[in-house]
Amino acid sequence: MGIWSAPVNYISTRGAAPRLGFEDVLLTGLARDGGLYVPDAWPSLPADAPAALAGLSYADLTARVLEPFAGPTLGPAVLGDLTRKAYAPFHHAAVAPLGQIDRNLWLLELFHGPTLAFKDYALQLLGGLFDHVLAKRGERLTIVGATSGDTGSAAIEAVRGRDNIDIFMLHPHGRVSDVQRRQMTTVDAANVFNIAIDGTFDDCQDIVKALFGDLGFRDRVHLSAVNSINFARIAGQIAYYVAAATALGGGTGRPVTFAVPTGNFGNVFAAHVARAMGLPVGRLIIGSNANDILHRFFKSGAMETRAVVPTLSPSMDIQISSNFERLLFDLLDRDGAALTQVMADFRAAGTFAVSPAQHDRATTLFASHRLDDAGTLAEIARVHGDTGRLIDPHTAVAVAAARALGDPAAGPVVALASAHPAKFPDAVKQATGVHPDLPPWLADLHERPEHATPLPADAGAVRTFILAHAALTRSAA
Repeated sequence: MGIWSAPVNYISTRGAAPRLGFEDVLLTGLARDGGLYVPDAWPSLPADAPAALAGLSYADLTARVLEPFAGPTLGPAVLGDLTRKAYAPFHHAAVAPLGQIDRNLWLLELFHGPTLAFKDYALQLLGGLFDHVLAKRGERLTIVGATSGDTGSAAIEAVRGRDNIDIFMLHPHGRVSDVQRRQMTTVDAANVFNIAIDGTFDDCQDIVKALFGDLGFRDRVHLSAVNSINFARIAGQIAYYVAAATALGGGTGRPVTFAVPTGNFGNVFAAHVARAMGLPVGRLIIGSNANDILHRFFKSGAMETRAVVPTLSPSMDIQISSNFERLLFDLLDRDGAALTQVMADFRAAGTFAVSPAQHDRATTLFASHRLDDAGTLAEIARVHGDTGRLIDPHTAVAVAAARALGDPAAGPVVALASAHPAKFPDAVKQATGVHPDLPPWLADLHERPEHATPLPADAGAVRTFILAHAALTRSAA
């Protein structure tokens, strides 16, 4: 018997797409009306569930967390098999261990997967989910995604060599770290296509949304997504919040505060979902770098795009936070028509504002902190000096946010260590004088040949490339 209420169905934030079950949401990604899928109601976690989850392996805990989201077509036995396979390649027995760095301040280490970043935790699972559902249905998919650094390598690693999937991953040329780029471009697999876009991450993300909006093209290549616009990604990330809260006393109901470095709002939204389901979570603190559109929203109630500024934490160099639409949907009382109008105005003017009451609701749910590059280097140096640990720049943003806004007296404070320091060696060495080494299985990364196609920031050019290389269209030619 599961620990949750009945399984959910999914609705679009814009209200005009059909209601779907989990398998169809997994394969669809973005809703056909341009919205994002969310559960029609948040599952309810019984008060004693954290205690019931204590002692489970990370894989088994994840399977239990997924039950209301993936059921009833994917039952506990299938989910357990998929999660155990997903986390078997991880390089720590606990999968997502906690490390203490100060009095009641903890790091949730989310860099023990094959590509050394938190994206592995959902995407290794998604690879297996895709395989299972596609094989059952006898179908094939074309995945198109945009990455600011870590999603691309994690998604490619998850689906490389799979028989029923082609993946086309867009990254902003020259705006990801050398290690991040090479983790994508050195993968030599017939179903993997890297595209280097002459533009920013937001340009890449806009192209992906434009391709999903072209329904004829979308149907022709059976388009799907691995970005966090796919709710299955969000569901896969909920588990590590549950695991951390359970390990730090969630069974007693003591709330845990999480500080999350975020640009696209997906990772912290997963924590918001966990809290909405009843996990004892206190504050959710958003860590922003100089591209602080989220921080400015929570301070003012206005969302306003600005030019993207390159920083030491490039995975957060974003000015359009796709997943914020899911929170805005709830702030607008799940009114799809109202949200559609707000998003149209935002696209046209680059700005929108919520009402004072809606802003008050948002700030009861989230706090935010901004850290520039100088502060990022200082935090990396501070953690190294105090503990001997090396942390990456994104983790540094989270730790600084936790120190600034967390209240250790109210319960444990957990900062998400979202990437291995070796993914950003220049910044880490600049801060500490120590060059972080890649783990042995990636030691030859800089010697491997790269494969990528440069393209302009133009949806038409990307569409033409996909049509020329996707197996579905090649076989139809």
